[in-house]
Amino acid sequence: MATPADKLAQSLELLHKLQHKKGIAVIKAKDLSRTHKERLVARGFIQEVIKGWYISARPDAKEGESTSWYMAFWYFCSVYLKERFDENWSFSPEQSLLIHSGNYTVPKQLLVRSPKARNKVTNMPHGTSIFDIRGSLPDEEDVQVLEGLRVYSLSSALISCSPSYFSRNPFDVRIALTMIRDSSEILSHLLAGGHSTIAGRLAGAFRNMGRHRIADDILQAMKSAGYTVRESDPFHDKMSSLLEIRSTSPYVNRITMMWKHMRDAVINTFPESPGIPKDKNAYIKRMDEIYTTDAYHSLSIEGYGVTRELIDKVKRGMWNPDRNREDKNYINVLAARGYWQAFQAVKMSVKRILKGENPGHVADMDHGSWYRELFSPIVTAGILKSSDLAGYRNDQVYIKGSKHTPLNPAALRDAMPALLDLLKEEKEPCVRAVLGHFIFVYIHPYMDGNGRIGRFLMNVMLASGGYPWTVIPVESRNEYMNALEKASVDLDITPLSRFISTLVKG
Repeated sequence: MATPADKLAQSLELLHKLQHKKGIAVIKAKDLSRTHKERLVARGFIQEVIKGWYISARPDAKEGESTSWYMAFWYFCSVYLKERFDENWSFSPEQSLLIHSGNYTVPKQLLVRSPKARNKVTNMPHGTSIFDIRGSLPDEEDVQVLEGLRVYSLSSALISCSPSYFSRNPFDVRIALTMIRDSSEILSHLLAGGHSTIAGRLAGAFRNMGRHRIADDILQAMKSAGYTVRESDPFHDKMSSLLEIRSTSPYVNRITMMWKHMRDAVINTFPESPGIPKDKNAYIKRMDEIYTTDAYHSLSIEGYGVTRELIDKVKRGMWNPDRNREDKNYINVLAARGYWQAFQAVKMSVKRILKGENPGHVADMDHGSWYRELFSPIVTAGILKSSDLAGYRNDQVYIKGSKHTPLNPAALRDAMPALLDLLKEEKEPCVRAVLGHFIFVYIHPYMDGNGRIGRFLMNVMLASGGYPWTVIPVESRNEYMNALEKASVDLDITPLSRFISTLVKG
């Protein structure tokens, strides 16, 4: 007779077969029997999204936690919309522009177009919804499929989006415009449709960004075809510094623009740099004195059950996995040991910066070693493979409770060198510290340890301006995480900058 454990194992085996390559399962009512569904729901392995539709979940998640839903959101929408409309649907032009610009933030309401739509809102978990709008779609060649999501092509989305969208969402529209390399990419659509008003708006948008060649080409081509075009600027501000952007990656353009957009806010909220300290040994000594406090809070923010006694044990060399089996298998000890080793590597980086080396160059050369030291004890214990220390991740990751989806593995390999270049070029230490930390965790280049490495990076950049080593207290974790979310989703860096500056000032 099958035991309850046997029955659960049978249900989990069926769930495993339904999982997507990302480890996410979208389950329709017909995919599992009622018995299996009820068993998996009761144990927390799946959760209902809408009637008859479920997603996989973590059984240890707290009630009301949003992580499983935000992880599954885009994949769920692709499966659900295909079931409803087959291939006869697309995101709205505005949502399509967000996807093209690399913005996969989970929206409050996802706008979808289809000739089969019923102009109906479908409510989903955590205040999200889908609004399907009955309407025609662009020609087949103007619809693209990006990671299972049907979107307007970039040029057709720019032509079809509402005029007010430029002023309501200038950041993402500008990133989309940087991806247009030549006027021919968009002129064929403008000429074929006789879009003289839209041509004037796009010419004004490109000129606003300092891209006069494309603006002039649009005006001259439309005029040659017999159209009268009145140029108009759809933006409410200027950002001609985008002339410097030449990347074909929307992700590189996004973090470059975020840096330009946010740096003044950081400078305005941060105390003036004290400068490199004359007594460099005293600075390093203060780092050593604050280590225990720093390790306790940084590890606790990540959820490790770490005590000050445990940290002291590691610090005093009392951790011995060869003789003590408990040490070898105790994950909290391994995390504490890794933090101690990483801290020593970071301290060497700080010494180089205090001697006058370029902080961005030091971070570029050394951040990989910080990461390897952080996790080498866990590899030694056999919990991770040695290949896990090879470098940046090769899989998608998600941030617990965040609407922000970190960059995909291919994108981060372009974005990380761009971030490191920005660190090398930046003159203000406070900007290096705040934006270096924020954009590092925004990219999330590793499978684990991004928060700890990001805080190391913040402090290394603070040291480059003579600011004190700064501890983010675990008691302020919610404020800290909310500030990161505000910067990631709303592009508002001020709360994070103020939070860090308050800690710096003591």
